[in-house]
Amino acid sequence: MRLVMLGPPGAGKGTQGERLAKRFDIPQLSTGDMLRAAVKAETPVGRAAKEVMAAGGLVGDEIVIGCVDERLCESDARNGFILDGFPRTISQAESLDKLLENNALTAVIELLVDEELLLDRVEKRARDAIARGEIPRSDDNPETMRKRLQSYRESTSALSRFYGIQGRLVSINGTRDVDVVTADILGALS
Repeated sequence: MRLVMLGPPGAGKGTQGERLAKRFDIPQLSTGDMLRAAVKAETPVGRAAKEVMAAGGLVGDEIVIGCVDERLCESDARNGFILDGFPRTISQAESLDKLLENNALTAVIELLVDEELLLDRVEKRARDAIARGEIPRSDDNPETMRKRLQSYRESTSALSRFYGIQGRLVSINGTRDVDVVTADILGALS
């Protein structure tokens, strides 16, 4: 099972990815985690990423793709994986297709969630953190979320069309109960 999770920030990609990873005994891979691990392990890609990040720049496609390539070659990803946060652009999706060659993606799961609901979720997550005596995530506020949603619409949402044309896109209503969403994903994959 080789999956990509798509959807706007706060749609539940991480939650559903975790559940699917356990169900299929495959790793859930986030590009942020992969980059941090590559930097820590001081791989060639990690060293390049560290230089860019130390200079305050954004890690470019070449480095991110190299990082994904390194990670997908590890033994735990041989039987499948779930990518969360990658690809974010058509260029990255095309590069992923080249990396995978004959081991094409099984499916691309897109979680559809209304933006106003996402804003409500972020506000709730911040209130819940405060109620637990924790400091909310720095991006758990409506202004930051609106910017993230705008960024998503401008770049990542084009991936829906890209994967839809290829017949690999499975769109799931992500507004319902977590268990119902998981059941819908599993049903679509069977």
